Amino acid sequence: MTWSSFPDWWWPYVFILLAGALPTYLFRFLGIVIGGRIREESEALVLVRCVATALVAGVIAQLIFYPNGELANSPIWLRSGAAAIGFIAYLIAGKRMLVGIVVAEALLVSGLLLERVSV
Repeated sequence: MTWSSFPDWWWPYVFILLAGALPTYLFRFLGIVIGGRIREESEALVLVRCVATALVAGVIAQLIFYPNGELANSPIWLRSGAAAIGFIAYLIAGKRMLVGIVVAEALLVSGLLLERVSV
């Protein structure tokens, strides 16, 4: 079942609901119900953290290696370099996520602007 499985106007909305919103709300609900009862070092919570980390890593890899839109026009060295330097900034700043995100975004945007000016 894909985004374009049915030609009806309402199908993309149902697809978003089934593929995106429903699992998200289900896992949020389960996290609230079960989250307070699980020990911090339990195997179930470690598994959840591993799966969540893998999903985030997959999304980031998708954006770096197979981007769409305007990001697809940028060179891979710019995308991967911004991510790497943002990660280094995150570590140097004492694992402050906002610092890493701001540094990576600033590098990516400035690289895109410089590339556009030079062309």
